Amino acid sequence: MNSRRISDDPEFHSLRRAQRRFGTRATVLSVGVFLLYVLLSSFAPGVMNQPLLGRLTLGLALGLGQFAVMGVTAWYYVRHMRTKVDPLAHRLRAQRQRNETPRPDTVPQSPYNSARGFRTW
Repeated sequence: MNSRRISDDPEFHSLRRAQRRFGTRATVLSVGVFLLYVLLSSFAPGVMNQPLLGRLTLGLALGLGQFAVMGVTAWYYVRHMRTKVDPLAHRLRAQRQRNETPRPDTVPQSPYNSARGFRTW
């Protein structure tokens, strides 16, 4: 049986880097845009009250833009995970399963948690 820990695998480190790198960027972008909106609302109300179209002001447009930023960030997160992180995780899982030999004293576990009936991670 292979006793090497998964955290020692270079592909595992690559997987963690891919998750962290994107998570940091997405967090900085989302929080930064929101913080900019709050600061503009607090310290530049004249700018935020500039009319754009009819009763639509710059502040209202930027506030609604927060939803767009969050939606795009969520969409890009899912896309990034499917294209970059999931293939690494699947390859690492397959490699670990190939390297591990089942012990005769263990019973294969169900992919479902017996207490709740949900798939386990």
